[in-house]
Amino acid sequence: MACSTFLCPVASTFSQKPLQSTFLHSSVNPSFLTLNILPKKLRKPNQLRRLVVAKSNDSDSADVPDRLISALCYFYPFFDGIQYGKYVITQFYPVQAIIQPLVPAIRVFKSFPFNGFLVFLTLYFVVVRNPNFSRYVRFNTMQAIVLDVLLIFPDLLERGFNPRDGLGLDLMMSLDSTVFFFLLVCLIYGSSSCLVGQIPRLPIVAEAADRQVL
Repeated sequence: MACSTFLCPVASTFSQKPLQSTFLHSSVNPSFLTLNILPKKLRKPNQLRRLVVAKSNDSDSADVPDRLISALCYFYPFFDGIQYGKYVITQFYPVQAIIQPLVPAIRVFKSFPFNGFLVFLTLYFVVVRNPNFSRYVRFNTMQAIVLDVLLIFPDLLERGFNPRDGLGLDLMMSLDSTVFFFLLVCLIYGSSSCLVGQIPRLPIVAEAADRQVL
């Protein structure tokens, strides 16, 4: 997990396969299905209703709870990498306005040094490896995890190369700002896509997440 000691002056102020039926997977539009095309033993209304519900609970479905859980997961890498915005946040008021409502949650996340690691374990073992969650939730959660793991690289670079001034400092500021903006874009794109039921595929991390989620 990426380590952080940052709270800037401005910020501090402010599977199991679902039940399937051949008639539901045929080329016929389900809206035209009638009881007449079912076997006699399935012509009871309550049995038909159970079949339709089973079809709607597909592992790739994205109902409202799935969307909310998936959208919230993208806050994890953003909170864990908020320290990379220490230069941007202090210089650009629009970024400050975006971060301001998140300050209480960021403070809670950063209040304990191992919170990031605990969140990582929770998301991976409780959500990603749990077949009770839909693949939609598990894929988005895995994308957030992979994105957070990638923060190890700029963190190691910053620890090993910590210039005080000159060109080195300019390069480090550019790197940190680039990482921060990438995390911010991933947060906005990932969360907004999940809220409308779409599947966000983040650059770099989507294929890795696909391989981890069966």
